[in-house]
Amino acid sequence: MKLMTCPLNGPRNIAEFVCHGPVKSRPSPDATTADWTDYVFIEDNTAGRVVEWWLHLPTAYWFVAERDTLTGAIHRTMTVDAWRREREGHG
Repeated sequence: MKLMTCPLNGPRNIAEFVCHGPVKSRPSPDATTADWTDYVFIEDNTAGRVVEWWLHLPTAYWFVAERDTLTGAIHRTMTVDAWRREREGHG
């Protein structure tokens, strides 16, 4: 059984989670239709480490995970607040 560590619930069976894709920067509200189309529909399909949105289904808890798309290894998970602080250089 593969486990994933949820920041709220601790180690849980991976079947309790759903990946909702890579974390991406939103275009500005006045961006072009082409920019919004790319944001919504185009995926990079990166090979290697990516940062993704994950959902723990039983609790509806959203968090961020860093995962290797080549091996499936989950390197770390963190709350959305922790990820934002880290991204802004305050972590």
